This record gives sequence, C-alpha cells and structure tokens, in this order.
Amino acid sequence: MILQMTRPAQGGLRQERKLEATSNHLANADTVGFKKDVVSFDKMFKANLNTDFSQGQIKPTDNKLDMALGDKGFFKINTPDGIRYTRDGNFNLNTAGVLVNQNGYPVQGDNGDIVLNGQNVEINEAGEIRVDRLPVDNLDIVMFDDMTNLKKQGSDLFSYKGDAAADEKQPDRIVVKQGALEASNIQVVDEMAGMIDHHRMYETYQKMMQTFDGIKTWRDENLTQ
Repeated sequence: MILQMTRPAQGGLRQERKLEATSNHLANADTVGFKKDVVSFDKMFKANLNTDFSQGQIKPTDNKLDMALGDKGFFKINTPDGIRYTRDGNFNLNTAGVLVNQNGYPVQGDNGDIVLNGQNVEINEAGEIRVDRLPVDNLDIVMFDDMTNLKKQGSDLFSYKGDAAADEKQPDRIVVKQGALEASNIQVVDEMAGMIDHHRMYETYQKMMQTFDGIKTWRDENLTQ
C-alpha cells in the first residue's frame, strides 16, 4: 500500500512543480527579454529547470536607447556581483551619461562602461555606437557554447557557472535593433492550456491518494474486528 501511495504522491509533486513554472511564465509574459523554463525530472524525481532561449518577438518602441538582439547573444551588464548577461535591452542614461539597465547597472562595451555624451545616438546592426556621427564604442555582445551554464539571477539577468571570461565568444552574426525590445518568449494561450492540464493531472493524483487512503482505512478497520 505504501508503494501505491508513493506513486501518486510523486506524480502530484511533479504536477505542482509544473504549475509553479507555468504560473511564473504567465506572471512574466510581458517582461522584456524573459525566457521560459522547461521542467524535467531525473531518476530520483528531482525537478530540473532548463531555460528555453528561443527568440521572442521584436517590438518597436522608437526609444533610441532601447535595443533588441535579433539573433543569438547577450548584452553584458556590470553589477556589484560581477558581470551578468541579459537579453533585456531596456536601457537609459544615468546622470553621468553612462548607459545603464533598469537597475542602474552599466551596460558593457568593448571599452567597459559606455558613456554617451551628445544628442544623436546611433547604433547599427553590428552594435557599433555613434554619438553625433562620431564613433564611441561597440556593444560587447557575447554567447556561450554551453548555454546550460547560464543561470537565472532575477531582474532578467543571468550568471554563468564556470569561467565566463574564457568561455565567452562573439556570435557569428550580431543583429542589434535600435529603438526596439525583445518580448518574452511566452505564448500565453499555450501556458493557459498547460496550466489546465497540469491542474487536472494534479487533481487525478490527489483522488488516487484519497482512494488508496480509503482502502487502507477500510482494511485496518476490518482486520481489527
């Protein structure tokens, strides 16, 4: 009887973990550059989250400091905890004229922090930055061969598990879209359908446990008579 109870309990826990991931996806459906998670389980039924780095839709904003990557790669952000990586190109300038993300952390170029002093900022598809037609810097856009080493840190940032400096490489093709942002790769309709399925399966496992519990109670009561 213990074995019969264990299986639906494990199944229920798996569905609960999937529901948590789906709820997080729906909560971040409108988050710029957000990437969904794929839930899998190992032989010990431990949940593993693998990030789906597929491209989100590129949406124009007409803000000259907004940038989207139309292909592979990540922007580099200099945080107090070290270099982090993101697909969220919702940038602005701080009071010192440094290009920063929404948390105020500097975006990195080939020369480090990017300083933009001038009126007309132009960024071409290769990530070359010009201010008032004069070259200033190039966006430092990188990628990795092993994407599983990138771990979500919150605020649309990823840390790299390993020697990032050694493993960073420039994408074969850099496509920067100025005045645009990459939407999340969440498909709301698919997530809603998945949530319904996960919830139904969770209820099924719950009913199985209640049934086995009822059988056990009946057996215990009759064996003691």
